Formats: sequence, C-alpha cells, structure tokens
Amino acid sequence: MELLKKPLFLSALSGLLLALSWPTYGFPLLIFFGFVPLLMAETQLRGTGKKVKIKVLANAYLTFLLWNLITTWWLFYASAVGMLFAVLVNSLLMSVLFLGYHVVSKRIERQWALLFLVALWISFEKFHLNWDFSWPWLNLGHVFADFPQWIQWYEYTGTFGGSLWILAINAFVFTAIQNSKQENFRAIIKSILPKTAVFIAVPIVISMWIYYTYESTGKTKEVVLLQPNIDPYTEKYDTPNYLITKGLLEQADAVITPQTEFLIAPETVLAESAPFDNFYYSPSLMMMKNYLRQHPKAELLWGIDTYNFVFDPKNVTPSSNLYRPGMWVNFYNAALFINHDPAIQKYYKSKLVVGIENLPYKSVLEPLLGNFMLDLGGTISTKTIQKERTPFTSDDGTKVAPIICYESVYGEYVSGFVKNGAGFLAIITNDAWWDTTQGHKQHLTFASLRAIETRRDIARSANTGISAFINQKGDITSRTKYGEKIALHGTVQLNDQLTFYVKYGDYIARICNFIFLGLLLAVVVRFRKIKY
Repeated sequence: MELLKKPLFLSALSGLLLALSWPTYGFPLLIFFGFVPLLMAETQLRGTGKKVKIKVLANAYLTFLLWNLITTWWLFYASAVGMLFAVLVNSLLMSVLFLGYHVVSKRIERQWALLFLVALWISFEKFHLNWDFSWPWLNLGHVFADFPQWIQWYEYTGTFGGSLWILAINAFVFTAIQNSKQENFRAIIKSILPKTAVFIAVPIVISMWIYYTYESTGKTKEVVLLQPNIDPYTEKYDTPNYLITKGLLEQADAVITPQTEFLIAPETVLAESAPFDNFYYSPSLMMMKNYLRQHPKAELLWGIDTYNFVFDPKNVTPSSNLYRPGMWVNFYNAALFINHDPAIQKYYKSKLVVGIENLPYKSVLEPLLGNFMLDLGGTISTKTIQKERTPFTSDDGTKVAPIICYESVYGEYVSGFVKNGAGFLAIITNDAWWDTTQGHKQHLTFASLRAIETRRDIARSANTGISAFINQKGDITSRTKYGEKIALHGTVQLNDQLTFYVKYGDYIARICNFIFLGLLLAVVVRFRKIKY
C-alpha cells in the first residue's frame, strides 16, 4: 500500500489506534499496534535529508495530539483553556520522548533502541505520577480498565505491568516487520500474526485463570452510597451545609437498615464557605449526631470544602495562601468521618488537580505570575495536603481508606492506605464538571484497577454519578445512572491480606528507571568515543 510509505499517514494512524483503544468506547487490543505505524514513520524519515529531527517531532506530535484530543477533549466542559493546556502540553511531552528515541536509535542497535524506548516511556509515566504537573490519565496500563478479567495479574505488577506488556508487543511487531523479507504488507502481517496473538493471549489466559479461581474472604459491611446530584455550577456552592445535610439524610432514610454501618457521601458535598472550626457548632453536625443516635451502627464518611486561618508563621506551609500581612489561610478538600466518638476524623486530599487545587512549583511561579490557576474543573485555590495515608477507624475497628476524586488514578498512592490497614476503599468524587462525556466514565473504570491492585472492595460515591460498588476482582457489581438523585444500598467485603503490588509498589517503573539511565549513559559514552 502506497499510504504505508507516507510518514504523515502512518503517524495519524498511530494516533487513531491509540485513541480507539481507550476506555470506555474503545477496544484495547488496538493498543498493541498503536506505536507500530509511528515507529515505521520514524524509520522512513531517517532518509529524508535535512531537518530530520523536526520532521520526527512533528509526526510524533500529530500522533500524540490525536490520542490526547480524542480521549480527553471532555476537559473542555470545565475549561477550554484548561483542555488546550492539558492536551497540547501532554502531547508535546510525549513527542519529546519519541524524539529522544529517534536520537538514540541512530547510535545503537535497533533492539537496544527499542528497549530504551520502553524504559524511557515507563520512566516518564512514573515521573508523570509525581511531579507538580502530574497528569497520568493516559498511562498505558489504564487502557484495560474496562476489561478487568484480562488484567488480574495487576495485583502483582500494578498498571506498569500493562504498560510493559503493551510496549513490548509493539516493539516485537515493529521488529518483525522490519526484519521481514516479504514485500507484500499482507504477507508480512500474516507471518507475524500467530506469534503476536500468543504474546497477547498468554497473559489474558493467566488472568482469566486467576479471575475464576480467586475467592474473597472476610467480614461484610453494609454500606449506603449517597448521590445527591447537585449541580456544581449553579447549586453546590450556594446551598447552606444544613440543607445539604438534611437532604442527604432524607435520601439515606429510604434505604438504610439497622445493619447499615457506613453512609458515604461525595467529595466536597458540604461546600459552604466557612472555617472548619465553625463546623463543630454547626446545625449540620447536630443533625448528623442526632441521626447516629437513631441509627446506632451507622457512621458517616462525607466530603467537605473548608479552610482555616493561620496566624503563626511557624505553622505556614508551602501550600498556605497569604490572606493579608501576618495572616494566612489553608484551604482543604477533605473527608470527614463522624461516628459515636466525639472526635471527628479528617483526611485532606493530597493528590491535587493541576491548576485547580494547586499552583505547580508555587515558590517559583507565584512570584512571577501571582496566584494564577487554570480552571480544569473544580474550585480554584491552592489546597493544603497531608503526608500520611491514614485510614479512618470505625467504632468496631474497621479501617476504611478515604480516597478523594483524582487520587483514585494513583495506584501506589492508594496502596499506602492499604499498607496502613484499610479493609476497603471508599472513593468520594464529583465528576459533574465534565457533563455526560467520557470523563466520568473513564474515571469510574480506573477504580476497577485499584480494586485489583489492592484486592479491596470499593464503595464509590459520586455527586452526579456514577456511584458504584466494585468487588476485589474489579467487577462493578452495582451502579447508579449518571444524573440521578439516589441512595444505593450494598455491601463490601473486608480483606486484610497485602498483595505483591501493595508490598512493593511500582517496582517495574523503578527497574525501568535504571535501564533507561544505564542505556543513556552507554549512548553518551559511545558517542563521545566516536566523536573523539
């Protein structure tokens, strides 16, 4: 086919393959071939004379722009500027990675160059989980989120096992095409398809075996998920907390039983602008305590948007916001746990959305730009975080992980709660910013990955949906519809066993870091020897 000799067509084809593999509308098998056309384009571009690097960068940018745009365009519903920033910058970062592969591939053998690309890409995904501009939504291992039966071995590898699987098969297919002596493209595909099918099928078969033999054990707890369906643009921040509380408790009344132990409400469902100290004397807390007296086994895990003032400079943190000279304010996106203990347990969201909840590299950028925040969907202020992954402890000693919204995208981060004893995971979120797009659907499916990695049941409460119960195998066992006001009753099964992934975290990424640095050093040394 003549089109296969055109780098621009191949680059666009790669972008479409990557995009059409993505949840929740895509088919993930396409991801195993997503990088192959771009790798072919890079090989063709090497012989095009001058400005090869610019051509490679431009073609890679086309690939990754298509992928980012088609899969995360829904950010537009929260902010057009935020969407453009996320899509354009993330595409550029990925393109620079591929340019790095191009530079290295001209200096070492193909197999080592492809290993370099695999290690570089996974190292980048790990980096993208931790730096201030963190945006790991398109980490490759997430692509199977809608097919939990295929990836039960994530309990050993985490999502980086999926990334490694994808990149390795892409490298194999590309190498087989390049080494093939056939000139007819169909003949080439026919010759490599059997081996490729085996490499794809074997991990899936192993996963299916784990899936059908896995048995969850442990006590069950009765849970009610509250989905108030409050419009964050018009209602949420203008409604007093006591009215929100009243409505939520009335919702719970429809499904609560004497055995219900946890009532879980969404992220920042209590959004009245008031210092947290005021909450101790608020009508909301009085209603909650009165409700718990009527339901002795019940306990409440709810989200709150709040703040407190800081007057002592010794207590000022990097995320504190200067209110006026001598006075700072700490904003919190927090989870509260209210039971029959007089003390209220609190957890502060600590994986923050870039540009909404934190100003990246604040100490550098704030003096230059002021407190400039991009509106990607949410409330705009620099939030204060906490270092510890501390589960809430119930009246009977059950520990539950309070995971707030975006935090559910971070596998190793979530595993910290499990290491600290969490028996199940409670995800509270507000996905209403993105309307009825793929955004909230993708976010829901990512929760299944956390269930498999940790082998913990998940109870997920979302403001406008989708609220759901997810079992330890990543299956969504019951769910609400998006955009409905409802209370969902269900159970979670506790687990106190630690998976291999929980114990050792993102070890695959750390190994790839060493491989990447080792190969980079080898390339630099070889280049210096050749030069001199």
